Amino acid sequence: MDRADAARPAGRDGQAGFTLIELMIVIGIIAILLSVAMPTFLGSRAKAQDRAAQANLRGGLTAIRTAYIDGQSYVTAAAQLASVEPSLNYVTGPEASSSGGGQIAVNPVDDQNVGMSVLAGDGVCWELFDSTASGTTYGSLPHRTNTTCQAPGSPLPAKDW
Repeated sequence: MDRADAARPAGRDGQAGFTLIELMIVIGIIAILLSVAMPTFLGSRAKAQDRAAQANLRGGLTAIRTAYIDGQSYVTAAAQLASVEPSLNYVTGPEASSSGGGQIAVNPVDDQNVGMSVLAGDGVCWELFDSTASGTTYGSLPHRTNTTCQAPGSPLPAKDW
């Protein structure tokens, strides 16, 4: 018997590998790690969708304020949004509703007031209402769809998200 034979465990006959029990333990550990990591990943995804919707809404607000400067009217500014900020999609009107995907619903209430909303991928409707007299207010509504995420027609309760 040489040294290699003496170091080899009895009953293996030169075959190396993992037993079924060892493989099952490794798969179990991976499953436990995934079950811990998935909720964290999904929560991060929802936060990212919310932040993207908020960024689109702020971009839309900047665009409509830029267009407002020319005519001093949110009603006429709403018609110019696509030329001021072409990277965003707009739906304009008193019953305008965002269908998500970066589409912004714009409700030009009158010359001095405008409401805007956007539907995030996680179903949260992010809103803002801008008034030349009282400033910008913000809000959000959970569990919305492409028909229920309408641009607001009056000031919202919060001053920030």
